[in-house]
Amino acid sequence: MTGKKKNRCSFCGRNEDEVAMLLTGLNAFICDECARQAERIVRESMGSKANPKKTDFASLDMTDIPKPHDIKAFLDQYVIGQDSAKRYLSVAVYNHYKRIAQKADNDGVEIEKSNIIMVGATGTGKTLLARSIAKLLKVPFTIVDATVFTEAGYVGEDVESILSRLLQVADFDVEAAERGIVFIDEIDKIARKQDNPSITRDVSGEGVQQGLLKLLEGSIVNVPPKGGRKHPDQDYIHVDTRNILFICGGAFDGIERKIAQRLNTHVVGYDSVQNQQKIDTKDLMKYIVPQDLKSFGLIPEIIGRLPVLTYLTPLDRDALRKILTEPKNSLVRQQIKLFAMDGITLSFDDEALDFIVDKAVEYKLGARGLRSIMETIMIEAQFSAPSRDDKTLTITRSYAEQQIAKSERMNK
Repeated sequence: MTGKKKNRCSFCGRNEDEVAMLLTGLNAFICDECARQAERIVRESMGSKANPKKTDFASLDMTDIPKPHDIKAFLDQYVIGQDSAKRYLSVAVYNHYKRIAQKADNDGVEIEKSNIIMVGATGTGKTLLARSIAKLLKVPFTIVDATVFTEAGYVGEDVESILSRLLQVADFDVEAAERGIVFIDEIDKIARKQDNPSITRDVSGEGVQQGLLKLLEGSIVNVPPKGGRKHPDQDYIHVDTRNILFICGGAFDGIERKIAQRLNTHVVGYDSVQNQQKIDTKDLMKYIVPQDLKSFGLIPEIIGRLPVLTYLTPLDRDALRKILTEPKNSLVRQQIKLFAMDGITLSFDDEALDFIVDKAVEYKLGARGLRSIMETIMIEAQFSAPSRDDKTLTITRSYAEQQIAKSERMNK
């Protein structure tokens, strides 16, 4: 009498005694090892087909991380000047990589994050710095605007929506999002309306600052999976913000007056007059200290959670001239590429570029003013040149002056 026939894996042929588990199908069997192998093959195949450009944040190799000098050199390709802010950013990002790579040991030393706040007038390159550095990073990175946030319970977005956007960038990989970087733009727009603590609610000012405290400090935050408002019945994603680096930027329009008042507080005697003469009145932003942020309307608690304070210098005529032509995505190169797509060779006279810079200085809008002026000058050529037989176009100073004058007449 023969024994009972043993079931075998339909893939590898091993019987049920030779494997840990044998799963039974309709007319076939599969062992646990073949099932794991099949899952691995399907995941790799479907992952590459579903999103071939997906960033693999989990495969972070610390040996490939660029050093601060290399990070600054990369930023130099896109942003003119602002060496101080670039250095602060480069060191902060490099230290962030080192912090997420630190291994638990017995010395008890834990590297803490140093959130950054960048202060600079409009058009000096705060947002451009953030967008440029995002191209280099191997961790999830998102840019959010502080102006959309309101205190919980009011129309607008909760501060937790910051983490919703970071999760979206990380394809809802919570572990990857928990070591990401967030750039909060327009942080000055949530300053409280006066220098004293609010008696009534300040729903888009001080209330938002208080909501940001737990995110900046580091805590477990309940994040709605689809963003938006929280609801009692929905499930939340729990995100630990201890290793998320926050970089804040703002124009802080008018803070120069606060700085000037502080610098002139104790002006008494001849020696103080001598010291006053050493102050660069054209660039007061370089003298900024946390006390000035408090005078502007940021609460002390949030200033303490943004320990690294750096500034961006105003753009002078030379810097604006370089911005027009030198960066990889300079305005001149963008225009040349636009016309090249129509087979037109575009060029600019030096005098025309000087005129654009003069107008930007006059408008006092920084680098953004350059783009506005360039678009005004080029709109007529962009409209008519593609239909012409002439495939060369040179922008002269007289042509630029005519287009600006025409625009100014129309706007009157």
